Amino acid sequence: MQLRDLIQQPNAILIDVRETWEFQSGHVEGSFNIPLGEVPARVEEFIKMEGPIVLFCASGNRSGMAANFLAARGVKNVYNGGGWYEVQRVQLALKRA
Repeated sequence: MQLRDLIQQPNAILIDVRETWEFQSGHVEGSFNIPLGEVPARVEEFIKMEGPIVLFCASGNRSGMAANFLAARGVKNVYNGGGWYEVQRVQLALKRA
């Protein structure tokens, strides 16, 4: 599924897996910050999330690791959105449309 299609879904959950200080220096509007290091301890929280879960970071590397980790533990509907700038660009384009 395309990033644009995922973000457009009204129940999409945007999660930035960068470190808190990175998130605080700039982030996607409406996104939540769950640093990669916290993901293993929060699997149950992810399992309870409804809708597509779009993970992203600086480049897509950490979000890819998080997505693979979560999928291997039974989390459904989890996607690697790549870098946060791309997610932000798509989100802004959708708002203008």
